[in-house]
Amino acid sequence: MLGLMQDHPLMISSIIRHAARHHASAEIVSKTTEGALHRTTYAATEARARRLARVLQGLGIRPEDRVATLAWNGYRHLELYYAVSGMQAICHTLNPRLAPADLAYIINHAGDALLFADTTFAPLVQAIAPEIRKTVRAVVFLCGPDSMPDIALPEGMDLLCYETLMDAADENFAWPVFDERAAASLCYTSGTTGNPKGVLYSHRSTVLHAMAINQADVFAMRARDRVLPVVPMFHVNAWGIPYAAPMAGSTLIMPGRHLDGASLTALMNGERATISAGVPTIWMGLLMHLRASGERLPHMQRFVIGGSACPRMLFEAFQSEFGVRIDHAWGMTETSPLGTYNTLKSTNAGLEGEALLRLQEKQGRALFGVDMRIVNDAGEEQPWDGEHTGHLEVRGPWVASAYFDGQGAEAFSADGWFATGDVASIDPDGYMEITDRSKDVIKSGGEWISSIQLENIAVSHPDVAEAAIIAATHPKWDERPLLLVVAKPDREIDKADILRIYDGKVARWWVPDDVVVVDALPHTATGKLQKRALRETWRNHLLQQAG
Repeated sequence: MLGLMQDHPLMISSIIRHAARHHASAEIVSKTTEGALHRTTYAATEARARRLARVLQGLGIRPEDRVATLAWNGYRHLELYYAVSGMQAICHTLNPRLAPADLAYIINHAGDALLFADTTFAPLVQAIAPEIRKTVRAVVFLCGPDSMPDIALPEGMDLLCYETLMDAADENFAWPVFDERAAASLCYTSGTTGNPKGVLYSHRSTVLHAMAINQADVFAMRARDRVLPVVPMFHVNAWGIPYAAPMAGSTLIMPGRHLDGASLTALMNGERATISAGVPTIWMGLLMHLRASGERLPHMQRFVIGGSACPRMLFEAFQSEFGVRIDHAWGMTETSPLGTYNTLKSTNAGLEGEALLRLQEKQGRALFGVDMRIVNDAGEEQPWDGEHTGHLEVRGPWVASAYFDGQGAEAFSADGWFATGDVASIDPDGYMEITDRSKDVIKSGGEWISSIQLENIAVSHPDVAEAAIIAATHPKWDERPLLLVVAKPDREIDKADILRIYDGKVARWWVPDDVVVVDALPHTATGKLQKRALRETWRNHLLQQAG
């Protein structure tokens, strides 16, 4: 017997319709490419999204067509999020930090029919246009006619102006209802190993994810919150915030391309932001600006930090110096992305000092809807005791079941688990802690050493700006940790002093065998360290030292 309840498919368009109806006057504030602030509302955004759907129809877009975006966080990009998916096409966000060759590969692989781009990316568009001319039939710049870039595109590829198209269209569009499992948006992994792989989200998975991240123990956005997503809309849909904030009626504050410490401080304070989310490197830059300028963040209540492990010094600095709570989170492109979030339970609500910091360093507990386990090399599940580590696997309604073209099938098990590529432990309270990437873990004499833990300790040294730990080949122990560091401006690195910072924090046999000072460390397009490149360069360093 089935329940006697109404059956309404979960549509992304229902989110913006809800926001327009119940939070009509709630603001969307955008820092434009030119630097000025633009203000609009959810009601106006829903209307313009319907107008944009008419534009897309006029440009020949049909259900299942892919429409690419190359844009910062802003109101026009938000209109694209809802118009493209709402008309049953697929919104494909592109990461402009990727190499041009990778971007061209991704666009061609996805089969994008149109490309919408911010004007700052005009040189990049012109550079890749000859490589994508067989699939992309038009480039639309997100601006008015007075700001249109003067670039040349290949024959057959039209150059169009967003606002000119919008002015010529009407809002006579009704959001269609269709299968909630239909594809809604497409994101590609950063491609650190092999070609980037596409993750294809559905309307159902996106709406469920947005509802899940607004649980009280996760983002917990409220109608009176003013949310500033620093994480880009081209990076896993800005962690779902462009969907979850309108669902709650929260004000959205979009920083555009202005992500330096001074610009973020001015925007946070000027717009009274209460919640923000981004990767650790962003908050490191903000912290340096606040300390140098003496400015405060009187309205900010908490930062959500993910993308890579958050160094302890960020927890300590923002919480003790500025009264801003830090919440740690974990996820991947393949998990939409939120998989875990770190907030306290009644059993540990009284923690303080070192015990509290140690708990906050963990990536957190699984959201409802996400199941996780850790397994050893033989596939045997490991206990949740906080001591055993294993390969992290997850499953759930917003976890990928396959990649866009079937590549990488080995990551998906026959019984429905996705292998994340992370090594982790899980404690008895369910708090998961990433100790390494599977390909980055150091196996010294058969025992595992966490590179992430060693890196976080290293960056707490006052002379260190950035640190990386890699596995270097050792004649006796197979692998030993090698520490590479970048010095802060006007600071010098004393190797012995750097190594002393590990005293009492880790076992003696975990301490790196050597410290190498470098001018800079390589990063992926999403800001993660390129460990593979570092290993290729420095793998034999200890062997060379040994003669």
